[in-house]
Amino acid sequence: MNEPSKTTSSTPTEADDLRLEKPDMALRKGWTTGACATAATKAALTALLTGEFPDPVSITLPRGETPAFALATEGMDGDAAYAGIVKDAGDDPDVTHGATVVAKLRRTNPGSGIVFVAGDGVGTVTKAGLPISPGQAAINPVPRQMMTAEVEALCAAHGISPDLEITISVPGGDVLAEKTWNPRLGIIGGISILGTTGIVHPFSCAAWIHSIHRGIDVARAEGLTHVLGATGSTSEKAAQAFHQLPEGALLDMGDFAGGLLKYLRVHPVPRLTIAGGFAKMAKLAQGALDLHSSRSQIDNSYFLSLPCSNILSQKIKDQIQIANTALEVHEIMTENQVDIALPIAQAARVNALEVLRGAPIEVDVIVIDRKGNIIAHAQ
Repeated sequence: MNEPSKTTSSTPTEADDLRLEKPDMALRKGWTTGACATAATKAALTALLTGEFPDPVSITLPRGETPAFALATEGMDGDAAYAGIVKDAGDDPDVTHGATVVAKLRRTNPGSGIVFVAGDGVGTVTKAGLPISPGQAAINPVPRQMMTAEVEALCAAHGISPDLEITISVPGGDVLAEKTWNPRLGIIGGISILGTTGIVHPFSCAAWIHSIHRGIDVARAEGLTHVLGATGSTSEKAAQAFHQLPEGALLDMGDFAGGLLKYLRVHPVPRLTIAGGFAKMAKLAQGALDLHSSRSQIDNSYFLSLPCSNILSQKIKDQIQIANTALEVHEIMTENQVDIALPIAQAARVNALEVLRGAPIEVDVIVIDRKGNIIAHAQ
């Protein structure tokens, strides 16, 4: 799983849509930070045991693939050995693409086992609710398992017990982390070492949804009773100020309303606010759970099914039917003194509640305009 990034570009239809569009071409896969850390770990340990660095170094991924990685750096440092791999994320817009993942290993006292340490640019977990306990290096379970497997195999081949300290560093990772959700999740000092398969799938939705889930876990662990899922930074800022919510309550929903609601259905928080621009909330009102422009479309006839459109002339209805965007529909309605934002917010709330299927969660929906002003609130 790739490192989810907040660095995005707006779409032509709505300023609050902060996501990159997927190109219409075959895309090259890449490697996770976890895979790079595992390869660096194997190379460093091999050198520690034999005096030679394997280059390239091959590892086995969780699904059996055996990629080889070229070393970007290597060396001995007293009783320790280190090796570094430059992360290649393929064609994914991954914030950690091009970063160097370094593993430094040294042997420790017999019986101490394998200990993971956060080096320069790797974060430390400070909040409960994540897969790693507070105080531990932000190295996720699967990368830990991958490194452990390679270490145990090498140690067994050399007839020694796997008692080692593994320090993972990513120079500059503290700067990269500011472009991710780590600060909100309580991971300080750098990035996380991530990955469940070792492979980065370009433009994967999994990383984004995973971060939503972890945000909910952290909010629940901290005892927060009110969380906010917004489609973008403009709506998030407006809704956060309206409800005076702390940073930990912000879930970076993006386009993945379904990912947010379905996880909350099983892991409820007493109150949820959903916020977004008119077009995104219109999609949710129409029943879409993925609000991205390439995966859900607005049906203009839906607007005409709302009771608020009954006062419109047939000429105006025809204009709405052929409108190019939801924004144009909203402008037409506003010019004719019809409040369509509130009915959209109300319908979006109804659909959100249907997805929650009776989970003990109060829901309100906020619709914002392109300037960040709240134009409707349904609760």
